[in-house]
Amino acid sequence: MAPYESENTTAAEELDEPRTRRHRAARYVVPVTVMGVAAATIGLVPAIADSGDPDLPEITAARLIEKIAQSDVEQLSGTVKITTDLGLPDLGGLESGFASGAMEQGGDDGSSADPSAKLAELASGTHTLRVATDGPDRQKVSLLEDAAEYSLIHNGKDVWGYDSKSNEVYHGTVDESGEAREQQPPATPKDFAEEALRSVDDTTSVTVDGTAQVAGRDAYRLVVKPKQSGSTVGAISIAVDHETGMPLKFTLTPSSGGAAVVDAGFTKVSFDRPAASTFEFTPPEGAEVTEDGVLDKGGEHAERPKGAPKSEEDLAKGLDGLKMLGEGWNSVAAFDTGSEGGLPTGEAGGDLGGFLGSLGDQVEGEFGTGTVFSTRLVNALITEDGKVYVGTVTKDALVKAADAGK
Repeated sequence: MAPYESENTTAAEELDEPRTRRHRAARYVVPVTVMGVAAATIGLVPAIADSGDPDLPEITAARLIEKIAQSDVEQLSGTVKITTDLGLPDLGGLESGFASGAMEQGGDDGSSADPSAKLAELASGTHTLRVATDGPDRQKVSLLEDAAEYSLIHNGKDVWGYDSKSNEVYHGTVDESGEAREQQPPATPKDFAEEALRSVDDTTSVTVDGTAQVAGRDAYRLVVKPKQSGSTVGAISIAVDHETGMPLKFTLTPSSGGAAVVDAGFTKVSFDRPAASTFEFTPPEGAEVTEDGVLDKGGEHAERPKGAPKSEEDLAKGLDGLKMLGEGWNSVAAFDTGSEGGLPTGEAGGDLGGFLGSLGDQVEGEFGTGTVFSTRLVNALITEDGKVYVGTVTKDALVKAADAGK
């Protein structure tokens, strides 16, 4: 079946939800020293071969976006395959060392079942997730590993994390505002599609490019591309279920070419209501249980490298002053960390500072000097005076943004 005719759309014309520059800023605002974890958050996604080319009624891009927005799927279960290729350097096992160090800084009560301890594992490679949802108050995500499994379960007010390998349990609760739900990482293509569509504006081309079949279901293929040059994003492809309007697959390819940066999709999916027992959890006998309040205890006492923000409050003040430079897909978030001296290096930064410095490229411009940390998607510049510029743009674009923001 031939691709449908291209049709460009804009956010103002096609999306009911108002778009703000702060929405776009949220994609970029990450502490640069945890760049890998931020990339992992972006990258919870999978590679799935399309089969067949179903014959579906023609649809415009505008109508397909509306169909996604109106999708009301609240019950589903299935398997999601995730492949992430951000081009991060091989850290030779140091990822696990940093994760262990982070838990040690939190005291003796650090738990391998803490959801934040699992995110770094998703920064690269291929992973398989089992997912289940029954409305806004019940979700379950299980990361399948060799002879082990990690599960994150939200059931009513309770949030449980369980690592079968270590037999450790994490327990937190959801307050009335539902903030604790944010601890659950995105686990379906719909999560990523919604984030991508928030970026649609008049600098974006949105087209319908034929059909596909994903997990045995007929789908339309929606393609989102930046109109501007200079972005690290090449194209985003979203397979949208013909019947329900729910995204079944999400693929982001870089402007530099090559394999997808993130590729997420269902290999199996059912829209029947999962059994209530799916979301029930009781700590196994002998399991070590860590309460959420205990995990937060040690951060105040952890030793900080010289030149780092003196407190999380200092960093928050810098983020409050966040400003956006440029527009559309070439926009760059700029903020001040409150840390003079930039990235800690040499004796001040110790081994960690020297290691992080070796991963970046030294640059200079009208802004002064700094270090650029690059992935195939997100790039960040830390200047010597503690300012940070982050965006899905090239290294040259970051330097120009820093010069403009001087």
